[in-house]
Amino acid sequence: MRFRRTMISLAVASACSLAAAVTPLSAHAQAGATAETDPAAAANATPPAEAPTLGPTNAGDQIPEVKVTATRYSTSLLRTPLAVSAFSQEQLTRKGATSLRDLANEIPNVVIESGSLDSAVQVTIRGITSSNFTETGDPAVGFHVDGMYSPRPQGAQALMFDIDQVEVLRGPQGTLFGRNSTGGSINVISAKPDFSGTYGKANIDIGNYRKKQVSVVQNVAVNDKLALRGTFMVVRRDGYANQMRDLSEANAPEYGWVPNGKPDVDQRFNAVIGKDKFYTNQDQWAARLSALYKVNQDLTLRAAYEHFQDNGAGGADFRDCAATVGTRYACAPGTGKWDLLINVPGSVDMQIRTLRTGLSWTINPDTTFDYTFQVADQKRSEITDDDRGMQHAAPFQVNGMYPNTPTGNWGTWPIKDVFHRTLDSRYLSTVHEAQLKQTFGPLQYVAGLFWMHERNSIDYEMTETIQKPFGDVGSVLYHQPNRQVDAKAAFAQADWKFAPGWTGTLGARYSRDSKEDQGGEVYGANWIGSPNYYNGLYSQGTPGTPGFHVHDGTDLTPAMGGSVGAYHLYGSPTSNDHKETWKKVTWRVGLQKQFTPNQMGYASVSTGYKAGGFADKTDSCNYQMCADGKPGVVTFLPYGPETVTNFELGYKGKFLDNRLSLSATAFFMKYKDMQLTGTYFINQIIPAAGLPCPSDQPKCDVYEGWRTINVGKVDIPGLEIEWDYRPWRGARFGGGFAFINTDVHDFKEVLRRLPVRRARRTGHRALPDRLRRPGQGADRPAAVQRRRQPPAEHAEVPGQPELLAGIRA
Repeated sequence: MRFRRTMISLAVASACSLAAAVTPLSAHAQAGATAETDPAAAANATPPAEAPTLGPTNAGDQIPEVKVTATRYSTSLLRTPLAVSAFSQEQLTRKGATSLRDLANEIPNVVIESGSLDSAVQVTIRGITSSNFTETGDPAVGFHVDGMYSPRPQGAQALMFDIDQVEVLRGPQGTLFGRNSTGGSINVISAKPDFSGTYGKANIDIGNYRKKQVSVVQNVAVNDKLALRGTFMVVRRDGYANQMRDLSEANAPEYGWVPNGKPDVDQRFNAVIGKDKFYTNQDQWAARLSALYKVNQDLTLRAAYEHFQDNGAGGADFRDCAATVGTRYACAPGTGKWDLLINVPGSVDMQIRTLRTGLSWTINPDTTFDYTFQVADQKRSEITDDDRGMQHAAPFQVNGMYPNTPTGNWGTWPIKDVFHRTLDSRYLSTVHEAQLKQTFGPLQYVAGLFWMHERNSIDYEMTETIQKPFGDVGSVLYHQPNRQVDAKAAFAQADWKFAPGWTGTLGARYSRDSKEDQGGEVYGANWIGSPNYYNGLYSQGTPGTPGFHVHDGTDLTPAMGGSVGAYHLYGSPTSNDHKETWKKVTWRVGLQKQFTPNQMGYASVSTGYKAGGFADKTDSCNYQMCADGKPGVVTFLPYGPETVTNFELGYKGKFLDNRLSLSATAFFMKYKDMQLTGTYFINQIIPAAGLPCPSDQPKCDVYEGWRTINVGKVDIPGLEIEWDYRPWRGARFGGGFAFINTDVHDFKEVLRRLPVRRARRTGHRALPDRLRRPGQGADRPAAVQRRRQPPAEHAEVPGQPELLAGIRA
């Protein structure tokens, strides 16, 4: 079975920087136009006339030389045989960029999105991404700060301030950067203390949506051996979403859903709030204190402590009203793309504290040794409205009767109300890396050892407040006190200048990854409603009797859910103790030709690898009989590693007296066992009493759940072009073009589940004999599933068709 998808992305990069007399007028005109058409872009827009400048400026008419560390050596960007883009602090300041997500659409074949789940940033490079932001998943693009790996995708939310450079490497980086870099790698390089003197800078930035940003930098040269640097940044901005309170009531009298004047969606959290608390707002601050100490001319010690705090409401997904015009799914009259209907206002409390230390030792002129150590402590709690009022059924979709029958109803109901919350979480990680670099005439190499250990704990709850078949609450709480991730690697890469202008590269990395759950427990069940959620504080009555009533949103109280103790009526939890290990060798082979001092070409083959994983324990047939007549077995729904092999040709050069730079890259990637996360087939089961599935339960013989699967093989050919042009002093014009054409084949998981209609949102369908409510018959152990994806329509295969255009400063 084959699928083909094509993506062409066009980015007009580095907008013209005109003469000072012209800039204010054109800048204000564009800011006003952007605010009307795209609040997301306007929210971070800063008129160039007001933009602060933290870094040095280059007033010359030539393209300045940019140094990057993509090869673990400092090399010229135009002499580095990799597809890499770099941004200085000056460029970020002009763009009004304060975090990684602000670089969305700035780089060919790179898509950066704010996830509405778990406060994470989703990065896609050349169509390769990951949408599992929980502690069970891993990103597909490695995120590094000062070369040190950051294991959690939430780290990419941290403010980028007082930095030297941001480097984005496209394509698998399985040799030098290694872990979780099948798509590529991002390295944020912070500004270091310097010995040039004592100086300070302060900037205030005022922007759209009441944006207020303050940044302060202070450098102190204590003496010729010790230098200190302190930085602070705070950003506050209203949300650009048009957020309204959700007071929805089920209204389908022909199906028995008769309004009674009370909201049917949960009202426990539905307080009146201001725009400064709306989804898409920004309320963050960060500080860094760093020190550099020269022990002697050969040995340097460095240390930095960083604190980041996010008190925002979280991101949001929006309707595509333009795409649905004239269809039955069109946005309702009076509503637009940026409208949200919210009954659970977002709230995030995320703190990331990081300590980085290291030393650099010049053993002799040809040999250096570097050691770095990092400890990061991330704590986070949050609550998010997953449906955002966009999943209520349209009138033509409703076909489910009010569930006042002994067996309930499995049809489509008028109301959908889902939220999740991280009650408490902590991710404590340590990273060690040692590198030895040596040069022997025409040969140089870097070799190193890497060790990362992470211990996570989380209490996470997923709740659907009007759940089938009886309209009571479906909810599950994951209590994971000790999940450990351990990754070790050894790597080496050598460059050999074997002839004038020619350089050959050979490198390899051996990785060993393990994941383990200890003491994990799962309470409740969110795939089916249960009166146990009410915790003895409310009763709907008996289905099929006159007194039965599906709860109103005002009937739910804070004592329902929200803690392990609130789930005591569900009985004993499911335990989750499990461990798995994976090993892999990745490598790189390259050939580079320096045609002239300003022109270079290269060819390379590189590989990448991302470890596998597993979900929470469940029964392979949902505690029913499997289709082969045998009972199910215990499973953790494991999935294997994904791997990428990348064939790449590249060219880089400068022209017109170094006023024009051009780079072009053609690649072909063989992506194997791609990891996809969503609602997928688990097993086929025998319906109760062997009877055929009724019309309102067409999948009663199918067990499916939220899980990660491996997809056979994916071919990703593509092309990337970037240019930067300075036609005269003070003016700059640049851009980028990207194309990928994805071919997915050997999609074995699809073939195995052909009888199953694909569903984005989770939903195990219970069987008729499981429709008994407690007290109406013997209850089987409750099957549970992993947390669900939000309603965002993320790309499920590489190369989501998309046309992008924009201006960047």
